[in-house]
Amino acid sequence: MNKITIQHVPFRPALTPKHNVQETQIKSFHEHFRQAQQELKISKHASERMQERNIEISEAEWQEVTDRVFEARDKGVKQPLVLMEQAALIVSAKNATVITAMDRYETKSQLFTNIDGTIVL
Repeated sequence: MNKITIQHVPFRPALTPKHNVQETQIKSFHEHFRQAQQELKISKHASERMQERNIEISEAEWQEVTDRVFEARDKGVKQPLVLMEQAALIVSAKNATVITAMDRYETKSQLFTNIDGTIVL
């Protein structure tokens, strides 16, 4: 019979301090995964509507929308209406995707259905 020998191999991290890599430059998989989950996507339909209607959202405004949508999702909201100064967005919080967009002028004559929350910015 062959004898099986199991040897313990000590764990060594892939990067050690001797590589002179600053910790702030290294992100763990978990951090990348969390960041990817905290970004809103724009559906093709919403992208087309934003382009047709000349809706431009600054990076700072987009970050605020993103933060508030994820805050609403954490409270159980699945599909919020996001009212901004210049636009209204319908978002799938579950899928982290903007479904459609319209300018605020259009919202005055609209009836919004299938939403379960409203975020006013």
